[in-house]
Amino acid sequence: MESIKQILKKGYGPSSSHTLGPHRAATLFHQRHPEASRFRVTLYGSLAATGKGHRTDVAIEAACKPVPVEFVWRADIVPEFHTNGMLYESLDSANNVTDSWKIYSVGGGLLANEETPLEEKKIYPLSHITDILQYIEKEGMTFWEYVKQYEEDDIWDYLQDMWQTMQQTIEEGLSEEGVIPGGLHLRSKARQYYVRASSYKPSLQGRCLVIAYALATSERNAVGSTIVTAPTCGASGVLPAVLYHLKKNHGFSDIDIVRAMATAALFANVIKTNASISGAEVGCQGEVGSACVMAAVAANQLFGGSPQQIEYAAEMAMEHNLGLTCDPMCGLVQIPCIERNAMAALRALDINLYAMMSDGKHLITFDKVVETMKKTGHDLPSLYKETAMGGLALLAN
Repeated sequence: MESIKQILKKGYGPSSSHTLGPHRAATLFHQRHPEASRFRVTLYGSLAATGKGHRTDVAIEAACKPVPVEFVWRADIVPEFHTNGMLYESLDSANNVTDSWKIYSVGGGLLANEETPLEEKKIYPLSHITDILQYIEKEGMTFWEYVKQYEEDDIWDYLQDMWQTMQQTIEEGLSEEGVIPGGLHLRSKARQYYVRASSYKPSLQGRCLVIAYALATSERNAVGSTIVTAPTCGASGVLPAVLYHLKKNHGFSDIDIVRAMATAALFANVIKTNASISGAEVGCQGEVGSACVMAAVAANQLFGGSPQQIEYAAEMAMEHNLGLTCDPMCGLVQIPCIERNAMAALRALDINLYAMMSDGKHLITFDKVVETMKKTGHDLPSLYKETAMGGLALLAN
């Protein structure tokens, strides 16, 4: 597996697969051909179907400035390698194609193609939680120590920087008001929910604040502000909401939190390696489902869960998000995405409680449910995988 830095990284919304990935690809191609008179970019599959709502064209144009870009939208062509296909072509002044590059945005802002399935070098020798769990039990370790063993020495500074950005995003989101751009006329609610939470009894106040924190990040993502992918832009509100709540309401230290982030990213890394974190490929179970896993295992570790209980929390979080569709209205990461982040954050905390009450023993392993998620995602009709052709997306018509 690759470094967990590929899971947690700064970016801007609204979609890691539809904005971060294409922006990065456009930047790389532009660097190769600064002399081009113009670029032609053909977008396929899900990128073409929901790219305008996700501001894919805006992200690509920003990376190619000042070279003009011509777009060709081919939602009718779904590449076999991955639905988020892109063909970049450079053209000279005589309109001749001087070079071309076909690349895919595979989720979390990552790029791959037939020649280069994975971009970064693999640093982890094990890629299944069952194997990792067996190893750390033998060595007397826990999951975050396993991460420490294979990552570079700067990993804790890196995670601290990600955590700082997460907190800043929440705090900015709690102070914002107004209508979120995009045409749905959806008004931001984080500040309103944060204020209202203060009127509830302590037994409910914490849960209400978690909702506000998740909304804060998700709404900042929707307007294209800086967020931390966890593991994607569209699911970026879940993990920060839970961690911010546990810091503010339970007093966990930043050191404890970044160690929990390491474990959370390790589990997401396993999902990315063995299934997918791309909503266009496997539905929202790969995005919000994975984010729920991250938040559940982070919370469980912070509250002293054993490695077995942490693995159980991860299994439950994915199991109870199986089949979750990706069908945003108008191709915008707003409805149902913003609310979905808040619900997943609450679910992660409930799963933590359930796992903590158990002895960690259960029948279905996390690896098996990840395998099931992948198969479920591939069995889902394409209209439920970020194509704006089914589900809630139809309500926009």
